Amino acid sequence: MKLTILGSTGSIGVSTLDVIRQNSDKFQVHGLVAGRNVERLCSQILEFRPPIAVVANEASLVALNGHLAESGLPRNKWPQLMSGDKARVLAATTPEVNFVMSAIVGVSGIEATYAAIRAKKRIGLANKEVLVASGRLVMEALRETGAELIPVDSEHNGAHQCFRAGSRQAVTRLLLTASGGPFRNTPVEALWNVTPEEALNHPTWKMGRRITIDSATLMNKGFEVIEACWLFDLAPSSVEVIVHPQSSIHAMLEYNDGSVIAQISATDMRMPIQYALTYPERHRAPVPRLDWTQPRTWNFSAPDLEKFRLLKLAYQAQERGGSATCTLNAADEIAVEAFLDGRIPFPAIALVVEETLSRQPVREPKTIPDVISIDQESREVARRVVAESPWASYQGAHAAKS
Repeated sequence: MKLTILGSTGSIGVSTLDVIRQNSDKFQVHGLVAGRNVERLCSQILEFRPPIAVVANEASLVALNGHLAESGLPRNKWPQLMSGDKARVLAATTPEVNFVMSAIVGVSGIEATYAAIRAKKRIGLANKEVLVASGRLVMEALRETGAELIPVDSEHNGAHQCFRAGSRQAVTRLLLTASGGPFRNTPVEALWNVTPEEALNHPTWKMGRRITIDSATLMNKGFEVIEACWLFDLAPSSVEVIVHPQSSIHAMLEYNDGSVIAQISATDMRMPIQYALTYPERHRAPVPRLDWTQPRTWNFSAPDLEKFRLLKLAYQAQERGGSATCTLNAADEIAVEAFLDGRIPFPAIALVVEETLSRQPVREPKTIPDVISIDQESREVARRVVAESPWASYQGAHAAKS
């Protein structure tokens, strides 16, 4: 099987390459698509020798050329080097490729993933924005082309496995687990004093900055609810979030006879990545095994939707439909950025998103360019909300108080 990895230098991309490294007789890298981390991409090129390598822009392309020249790799063994949106699409749709791992963070990964679906590739989906921002368009394309989409996020991958236990019609609800993040036991009033460093200290996973903050606010779980609705054709009311700090159970599926099927595994992304690559078969994966002889305690509780208001807003946006979830995602990214920059306090992330949703009209995008346009409009609205709000002067006031 030949693969293109969209986002090869990120955590999912690196883990995917590790799975390939340990199954080199089964998988071959055809395209590596990265952003600006040209040093890591150069190392990947030297090891996996893909025919195609893509970076974000011309400046990164110049830098990649420099790294490859310094590496000593003869030019006749260099891959075809490209940059930009069209290059990403080309790498994802080239006829030689069978599988595309969609792991680019943000809306920049939507166009290439959608093009790969139209080209009837199998997709391993680790990019939340693909379904959160353009779920209806993506699912319509999957139905029209017959392309296969296997979720890679641990929760949706777990749900995909649970759905194999019975007929879709017999399912009554899907339960997605959440670690609860670093503030699950923090009083609401104390959240106003949370620092970015504290919010970035996730108790279970090591992830990028935005997704770590989204996990702390439970917005990440809200995005997963939206994704699950599209992936498994469920109403928001049929998807329930359960706080499970141990993160051993990733998803549970309840059937109409009262049976609950759970997917349980170590917290290692290589397992769902390999599942997506080998489905419907299973192969031994290079991940830790749970030791069932050791005593363990698993806790479950309902999330506090007033304390973690973004999860509630995600449910409401999916119920509302149209471009509401696209706006939700765009506003959250701007608000998280403002929090990390010290311009707004932690609870204001939800307030910025809520205000942006109230200002931005909902419409039905008909094309991927429509989605990108709505995303940009929503970001501009969110930036104005941050600038106009009383939290714009938060940094100075907080510093004076300290």
